[in-house]
Order: sequence, then structure tokens, then C-alpha cells
Amino acid sequence: MCEANAYIIRQGREELVMEAVDTIEPENDGLKIVSIFGEQKFVKARIRSLSLVDHKVFLEEE
Repeated sequence: MCEANAYIIRQGREELVMEAVDTIEPENDGLKIVSIFGEQKFVKARIRSLSLVDHKVFLEEE
């Protein structure tokens, strides 16, 4: 599987938000994250960076 994992950066550390992310969509004042299994989360954050080779999405709280 090639899906990415989403991490939020807090105090310089990576905290896993969701594994096997399928989509990330902007929604109101944050992001809606959906996994390939249909799990959904809303986070008040923005995308900080992507590491496509490592399959990681880094988010930053707003």
C-alpha cells in the first residue's frame, strides 16, 4: 500500500493523527482527513509539508 500517514507537529515532535490517509480536504477552519477504511477526523491545522517518498503528511496546528 502506498497511502500516507498524517502527523501533527507539536513541540517539535511528530504525533500520528491517522494512518492510511486517502484524502485531505480543506473544510471551514481546518482539514478533513479520511482514511482508506472510511475513518474521518477533523483537525484545526494546515499542511506544513509532504514527504512523498516517506509517505508522510506533516500538519501544523493553527
